[in-house]
Amino acid sequence: MKKLLFTTTALALFAPMAAQAAEADQAEPSSEIIVTGTRQTGMKAADSAAPIQLIGTQAFQSVGQQDLTQVLAQTLPSLNFQGFGGDTANLTLSAALRGINPNDTLVLINGKRRHTTANLAVLGGSPYSGSATTDLSFVPTNAIGRIEVLQDGAAAQYGSDAIAGVVNIMLKSADHGGSFTASGGSNYENGGKTAATALNMGFKLGEKGFVNITGEYKFHDYTSHGNYDRRFFYADGTLKPGQSSVVTNGLKSFPSYPNVNNINGDARYSIYNLSFNAGYDVGSDAQVYAFGTYGNRNAKAFENYRTPSRVWGNPATVVGGVTIAGATDQPGANAIYPLASGFQPQENIREEDFSLTAGIKGKAAQWNYDLSLTYGKDAVALYTINSANPSLFALTQASSTSALTGLQRNFYDGQLSNSEWVGNIDISRDFDLGLSKPLTLAFGGEYRQGNYSITQGEYASYAYGGGQSYPGFAPTDAGSYGRTSYAGYIDVAADPIEHLHVDVAGRYEHYSDFGSTVAGKFNARYDFSEQLGIRGTVSNGFRAPTLAEQYYSSVNVGPGSTFGQLPPNSAAAQILGFPKLKAEKSTNFSVGFVAHPLPKLQITVDAYQIKIRDRIVPSGDIFGFLDGFGTNGIVSQPVLNALISRGVSLADASSYAGIDIFSNGVSTRTRGVEATASYSSDFGEMGKVDWSLGANYNKTEITKVNPLPAAVYNAAAGQTDLLTQTAKDALTTATPRVKLIANALWNIGQFSVNLRETMYGTTSQHISTDGTGNCAGGDTATCRNMKIGTTFITDLNVGYKFTSKIRFDLGANNLFDKQAPTMPTINKGTTSERPLANNVYNAPLSFTPWGINGGYYYARVTINF
Repeated sequence: MKKLLFTTTALALFAPMAAQAAEADQAEPSSEIIVTGTRQTGMKAADSAAPIQLIGTQAFQSVGQQDLTQVLAQTLPSLNFQGFGGDTANLTLSAALRGINPNDTLVLINGKRRHTTANLAVLGGSPYSGSATTDLSFVPTNAIGRIEVLQDGAAAQYGSDAIAGVVNIMLKSADHGGSFTASGGSNYENGGKTAATALNMGFKLGEKGFVNITGEYKFHDYTSHGNYDRRFFYADGTLKPGQSSVVTNGLKSFPSYPNVNNINGDARYSIYNLSFNAGYDVGSDAQVYAFGTYGNRNAKAFENYRTPSRVWGNPATVVGGVTIAGATDQPGANAIYPLASGFQPQENIREEDFSLTAGIKGKAAQWNYDLSLTYGKDAVALYTINSANPSLFALTQASSTSALTGLQRNFYDGQLSNSEWVGNIDISRDFDLGLSKPLTLAFGGEYRQGNYSITQGEYASYAYGGGQSYPGFAPTDAGSYGRTSYAGYIDVAADPIEHLHVDVAGRYEHYSDFGSTVAGKFNARYDFSEQLGIRGTVSNGFRAPTLAEQYYSSVNVGPGSTFGQLPPNSAAAQILGFPKLKAEKSTNFSVGFVAHPLPKLQITVDAYQIKIRDRIVPSGDIFGFLDGFGTNGIVSQPVLNALISRGVSLADASSYAGIDIFSNGVSTRTRGVEATASYSSDFGEMGKVDWSLGANYNKTEITKVNPLPAAVYNAAAGQTDLLTQTAKDALTTATPRVKLIANALWNIGQFSVNLRETMYGTTSQHISTDGTGNCAGGDTATCRNMKIGTTFITDLNVGYKFTSKIRFDLGANNLFDKQAPTMPTINKGTTSERPLANNVYNAPLSFTPWGINGGYYYARVTINF
């Protein structure tokens, strides 16, 4: 049915075109003026020499989840959204353009660089691993006038990060009126209730200015997937034999028994956002301006369930008047278990995000100028709640003859903070040199000062292994790190002959921590007629490593495992043979055409290639200890030494221990094609339909993988590659190579109906049964290649205007509730029965491109005034 619906939609997209070609009025190309990807003033989107897509406020009406990342993912074929993240990454989800890491897309607000999050996505094996990009959740959707998405390398114009493209968010600037929206919804199943409300208002600022203000609140509840925990249950929910009464009694008394482990699902969060955009004319040729945002998030996510036996203590005994401390190596017959039902820890962040830009722009002596200063900061306070520190309890209980009360359950783990100052000066002027159009000369400079810091947690959060699931930051993790950079650019745009537009840009940039880099860009467009033009780009670019990638340090503790995130710029990393991070370097090519074969019909097709050298990636798990290997399980003693040197406790490492690290580990080549088509039909009394079709083909290949340093190499243990097969798949096959979005918006009278069909192509990722991610490729006894076939997802939104100012919408994303494929169960019918990976049976595959939560329905009311 879904395939039939998509086919019908696609046919309907093109059927009216020929039928109405003869009678359609001559339509002008898009009159929307753009400011992204060009230094020329008055450039129309339809005339751009680089591929650029515009997203207007109508797109927000047809997406249920009022989160900017969701809006972009459901509108742009080349952008994919992270459906689920591990650990704290589940609290700050991100999106990727053209299958490249989110860090390689630059985000601007009103043309000014936006700061990035302090919350680094650490865990490997995901297409979004290493992400520390701009958090779009802190940009209120009701504050946005439009979004310009430049799908082209632009480092020569904007500097670091603009390898895949640029997202420029233009804020509303109305000086009157406004809107109020309220919405609510839920997933069809698995939980996930949502609520959101927003108010936008514009005011005059004297006689020559404006201020536009937006407030927003968003709430999203937990979702939960999968059922039984394989450590204690078979796949049918019956308890496995051989467990102690302490464990089984604890399981049965846990409130959600038998589904005791809720780790697979969305976090619960609430977000408050405020924003403003203001300007005031000074004289006839200048304007002072300012804009900013403030956001506050409180988010919680579940971790793996722990049994009562995980926290125990042997009380002290009195013999002959002498107090003898209880043993701390193993529980005795009189051991005390303070958490009789077990516990499921949660990771909790309390985050504040702030940004302010102020500047002046205008014209003097025929020169356009824009001077601005921006400050942005993101601070994330981390907590582990509903947890316990087992070793600390055992030590304190050992000195008391009676059972201790007041067990500490909540821990302050420390704070991550990322801040940045950015100063810009941009100058341009048009010169009439007798060419087809005036030549535009633009030049300017940028100064940036960034700081990243880790604040240690309270003593109990990290001492003796720390709180279960997420130990706090130890003194060896803590630190404050900064760098500065300065840059200069020049950009010349001209139409040397009629119908030919040429743009050449160059940029020099120097960083205090790794040196200098030069980027250049040449793009051109030639219009053969009003109906057909060709365009192309050649450029090189770079991405400076984020300070978080360079210096983030932490410990991840799971049942039986301990892994330390080793900072690549640390002495311990250099001793192991890992060099300090350096900038990624890219080379971009694109060629395409823009066609208007019929009135009201526009078609664009652009082919591209992006080569990235020294791409920054998280390693696969690098083991120091692996239970069952050799005679003592030691894979690399230097790895264990590195952990110990940073104060990491290995008390929980009964199965494995090791490190993860970021490195300039691979080089990749991405090739693809982006195509769009849009058409408008007027059916008279039957209303008007706006049709659009977007398609993206994107293939990434790894062209080089750097070798593992000798200190961690171990062929006998299979530790021979910097990236596991799972990690390689995250770069190449875990996002769809093909994505199509067909959209039809029908307006008739007071009604509007928006139907969107999205096709996600095949995705796949190898998953190892032992949890290590070490695979030789292909399906084997220890490694399976999990594939998700081509899938069609339908979204529907129906709106009705009760009056010219009041609108009501009902809709559904993933209308037919297509659920994510689940992890298969292996070793069925044996005592070793378990899911292929992780602990919970029937958990969703985390790389499912349309998300893990299935269908979502919603209602929304909008009041304009």
